Amino acid sequence: MSFAHTQEARDFLEQNPDIEAFELFIIDNNGVPRGKLLHRDELLAVYETGRPLPSTILGLTINGDDVENSGLVWDVGDIDCRAYPVAGSLTRLPWRLMPTAAVQVSMHGEEGMPAAIADPRRLLEKVINELQADGYYPVMAAELEFYLLDQKRDAHGRPQPALDADGGRPYSTQVYGLRELEQIEPFLADLYAACKAQGIPARTAISEYAPGQVEITLEHRTDALQAMDEAVRYKRLVKGVAHKHGMTACFMAKPFDHIAGTGMHMHVSLADKDGRNLFASEAPEGTPLLKQAVGGMLSTLLDSLLFFCPNANSYRRFQANSYAPLAPTWGVDNRTVSLRVPGGPANSRHIEHRICGADANPYLAAAAILAGIHRGIREQLDPGAPIEGNGYAQATEVLPTDWLTTLRALEKSAWARDALGEDFLRVFLAVKNAEYRQFMGEVGEQDWRWYLQQA
Repeated sequence: MSFAHTQEARDFLEQNPDIEAFELFIIDNNGVPRGKLLHRDELLAVYETGRPLPSTILGLTINGDDVENSGLVWDVGDIDCRAYPVAGSLTRLPWRLMPTAAVQVSMHGEEGMPAAIADPRRLLEKVINELQADGYYPVMAAELEFYLLDQKRDAHGRPQPALDADGGRPYSTQVYGLRELEQIEPFLADLYAACKAQGIPARTAISEYAPGQVEITLEHRTDALQAMDEAVRYKRLVKGVAHKHGMTACFMAKPFDHIAGTGMHMHVSLADKDGRNLFASEAPEGTPLLKQAVGGMLSTLLDSLLFFCPNANSYRRFQANSYAPLAPTWGVDNRTVSLRVPGGPANSRHIEHRICGADANPYLAAAAILAGIHRGIREQLDPGAPIEGNGYAQATEVLPTDWLTTLRALEKSAWARDALGEDFLRVFLAVKNAEYRQFMGEVGEQDWRWYLQQA
């Protein structure tokens, strides 16, 4: 992995004399940014000699608990592991009251051991390098949905949509409604300004299928690692700007039982070393290489599902006729399938992977997608005929709708161990099994409502 040059920090300090603090962060396996707040005088040293971070930082549950059998706690004495800045990640945080910037770091391959084996960004880089070694250069983009919620709960203590600009509470919505976007214009204006300041290519905004639900697309990048870097920073940025406006940006896969879930659609194609799209074709279903890529993703879907749907809540999103996928299916310009080949000009031909919830870690989701594609190409896998019409009605098999099934599928996967690495999977599965036990061990409102009087 190549890290940022020290000159990047020197230039930034010279051009931003007002910045007082720097948020140093690394993305863990749950996609949670973790790190430290540094004084201005500490920045150059991070670029020159790295920053030590505890090995446990990449082996925590989503609630921040140590996972003892991850191999990153007592076995290694919670050793310091050195992380270095990611090139191009040093940017201002426009929503902060105190003049603050942020820099993303990733573990060094040797100095960052043993935590380096669990660094999701390093895993994605490994998968990309293996594709490029065979002459395939992945082009990717992430399309993220989220809810804007009020920071105050309702009278029952439940989350509720944020107030509109006119002071009303949106309890219904018009999908693709322009008024809905007008009502969050102050938030959108600050969000687009922050994206511009950070170099994040935010494009089309859409009012989605539920009150307070929004989608903003990110432009595709010829560097897939850059695309996912921007996706994780974009999530952080959305949350920061929302907080400034008295709102909470929620990326849960299914925050409400009666309205739409939130997804992360991943767009992917392969280019050659000169940037030519290897999926480009006048045929709507694309080239034979595109079909092999689809075949690979379908063949590894069950083994990969925990990366796309990493939490207990993720599986509540899988409901028929909801535009969320339910089966290992593909089709051309069809939103009822899991893998969609959009229409458009021949040179824009690509695959839209529609399975991920918005709660997925973009690095891990992208790594699993690209590793699946690589398998399909190497083994020349045939995806079968594309689905036409209602994919929900034609599905002959369905995806699991529970967390434990996908945990066990990944544990048993020889393909995942080979493609993603035994060491990485050991840590990731230790974390997810710990979360599963914690989640199932907690007694809550639904238990009382169902069983308190009747059992």
